[in-house]
Amino acid sequence: MSNLKPLPIVLAAAVALGVAATLLSLRGEPGFDAVRLGPWSSWPRLGNSEIDPYARAVSAVEGALPLGGAEGLAFIAQVDETGSPLDARCDYQISGAAPPARFWTLTAYDSAGRLRTNIAERYGLTSAALLRSADGAFSITAAREARPGNWLPLGEKSRFILVLRAYQANTSALASAFEGLTLPTITRGLCS
Repeated sequence: MSNLKPLPIVLAAAVALGVAATLLSLRGEPGFDAVRLGPWSSWPRLGNSEIDPYARAVSAVEGALPLGGAEGLAFIAQVDETGSPLDARCDYQISGAAPPARFWTLTAYDSAGRLRTNIAERYGLTSAALLRSADGAFSITAAREARPGNWLPLGEKSRFILVLRAYQANTSALASAFEGLTLPTITRGLCS
């Protein structure tokens, strides 16, 4: 009987370790199949039947409703082209060619995934409303203060993320479909 005394302690430690490991796996990125294109990341299987159990759990815990595979893809940027975290105390140029999609949006969120409050009460831009050059390229300035042209207000909190949603995108859920795909660059400008 003396050998059974440590059993409740071992069981409690095992349960605590299991719960801690589960909670840790539910933080951060939603799944294992991330596709990275410069500063942008996407999880193409997040919205279809091939979703892995960890990604499904993260989506459930966060209350996220990902785009379905036939609807499009979401790309998230937490860093700029140099790998530095996005910070609203700095200005950013988001520029390049449009993603291969019928329609797309660019939205700024805080680090917890909530819309950023800002004085303009504008939370994102759409591909239909952008000013473009003759070749179809665009340039968006993300900054706290208003800028001429395509301006994405950032609000006052410092850290933020950008989400680019491409609707009816010409890609599939396979990572090989992303080879050669280019997304807009995110270049840091002046910081205050």
